[in-house]
Amino acid sequence: MIITCSFVKYIKYLKHSSRRVPTRGATSYSAERWKASKMEGEQAPASRDDPVIMKLDTPEFRTIFTPELKTLAGLFEKYNYEIRIAGGAVRDILMGIRPKDLDFATTATPNEMKDMFTKEEIRMINMKGEQHGTITSRINDAENFEITTLRIDVATDGRHAKVEFTKDWKLDANRRDLTINSMFLGLDGTVYDYFFGYEDLKKRRIAFVGNAETRIQEDYLRILRYFRFYGRIAENPDVHDAATLEAIRRNVQGLDRVAGERIWTEWHKIMVGRFPVELTTKMIECELSRHIGLPEKPDVAAFLDVHKRAEENGVRLRAISLISALLKDQEEVMLLHGRLKLSAFDRDLALFLVQHRVVTPSEKPLKIYQKLVIMPKGKNQGIKEFVCELFRYRGDLELLRVFADWQPPRFPVGGDQLRQHVKGGKLMGLVITRLKERWIDSDFQLDHEELLKLVPNIVEEINDNIQK
Repeated sequence: MIITCSFVKYIKYLKHSSRRVPTRGATSYSAERWKASKMEGEQAPASRDDPVIMKLDTPEFRTIFTPELKTLAGLFEKYNYEIRIAGGAVRDILMGIRPKDLDFATTATPNEMKDMFTKEEIRMINMKGEQHGTITSRINDAENFEITTLRIDVATDGRHAKVEFTKDWKLDANRRDLTINSMFLGLDGTVYDYFFGYEDLKKRRIAFVGNAETRIQEDYLRILRYFRFYGRIAENPDVHDAATLEAIRRNVQGLDRVAGERIWTEWHKIMVGRFPVELTTKMIECELSRHIGLPEKPDVAAFLDVHKRAEENGVRLRAISLISALLKDQEEVMLLHGRLKLSAFDRDLALFLVQHRVVTPSEKPLKIYQKLVIMPKGKNQGIKEFVCELFRYRGDLELLRVFADWQPPRFPVGGDQLRQHVKGGKLMGLVITRLKERWIDSDFQLDHEELLKLVPNIVEEINDNIQK
């Protein structure tokens, strides 16, 4: 049944606002008010007359019932508030996967939940979520439960929404991004599916609830979420709905409003999931590049070659390693970092790979990398892992095997032993550097005595260079 109406009321589209919009108090929306809230010319999505599609009694469903969850369920029943599992946990249980996290939705308002938990002496934590309708309870000092009041979005700036509370489950389901994430599961096992998410799940189809463009404009991060869930659910790498991709293309500029950290969180999940290369390539085809930190024309050919080589060699590269193949130089790495706010490890690894990915011919190819570990420029943390990742990236599996087993030997000369030969802190540092170079060139064979015999000549060489 299709109803000509909208579930979203735009008072004013906040095109240029990035501030968080405060949450209003609870309001119960009737079907009549709901229809009156429509956007002009937009139709509501097809929905079921009866959302109840089945009753579960599977092992995955039964295993979620910890003593703490049973206590929570009893409280909501006692106070006559309805509570259901929401979102991804429902999807996972229907797929035969035990969910890692449970999110709950309820007809109770935040104030009603606070009153209930206070009366029952249940501890509440992380009260920052209250402004969005979420109360987090901690039961038996053992398990946390995030419970969010049913709500609708009445205005959005493309990232954050101004919401009003409701007691209508269908309205709440309609504000969610994808049909497969819009289902609810009662604690008695009843599955509620308003927008045919279960059918899409069985078909391994990723579809927005209703109009894709409307859903995207409510929160532009949903563009990345579309690709992430495609990788989790779809069986084939390239069976996208053409209209959905077109809606994404028309709205890519909205990603400029999304914090880089959030973009990287989603993109990283795409890269460690299924079809990472196909999905990233599709994202580039959909013109996401400059909005997510990539250059206008990333090196897709190198990206595909690096991934193919890794697959053929049976090695798994880090997400940032694969992405670095799209970048031509360290300047582009820093532009990516500037957009995504990468961790120091990921930033430095990408810089390292871009700098060293071209093979330098050498009779002793490990020597240069052993030197990087023994004599790092800057912090030593992670250098050995950087080198191992470089060998995985280049497909140098024999070098990887040898280098991974190599344990950096301890330099046999200390500063205390040099003080009788060398005066001055700066000179001491220069001498130690020269000694380490000689030691590395000898394949770490020169011992303590042999190295100390070299000190006078090294001091003389340094002094001659200084005088010149």
